Amino acid sequence: MKIAFLLWLILVVVYDFRMRRVPNWLVLAGAALAFAALATGAGPLGHDWRAALFGAGAGFATLLLFYATGLMGAGDVKFAGALGLWVGLPDLASIWIVASLVAGAHSILWLALKRWPFFPRLALVLAGPSRVPESGIPSGRVRLIPYAAYLALTAAAWMVWGRQS
Repeated sequence: MKIAFLLWLILVVVYDFRMRRVPNWLVLAGAALAFAALATGAGPLGHDWRAALFGAGAGFATLLLFYATGLMGAGDVKFAGALGLWVGLPDLASIWIVASLVAGAHSILWLALKRWPFFPRLALVLAGPSRVPESGIPSGRVRLIPYAAYLALTAAAWMVWGRQS
């Protein structure tokens, strides 16, 4: 199941970096795989149902507060819940802290490049795809930070390097 977990994380990274969204089908597929791993005892980090459910609840509830204030997209919140199923509460807290630091660095770098355009192409990459339709009127909120991608990258690194058994 470690391979399935890593493939799921890679798909989340690709979608979130390219589209600045995580589709529902991808979140549901990850949650279903996590439930299957828990049911067969083949979870990549070897935690139990209790840790998984607490991780899912804590990931979802905590990030829901950021969504409610308009600071985060719904896909990030749902992904954090599904990720909590995979990694459990204790590991989710560490992953969340590191991913938040990386997302903060992304934000600071984007702001610096926006203010001092030494590398305008890098600023465009950090800003993500344009959400302005042909009419010129922006539709919806602009999501600059691919937070789910940073959670996924941190979780992959945590599993591969930080939690080797």
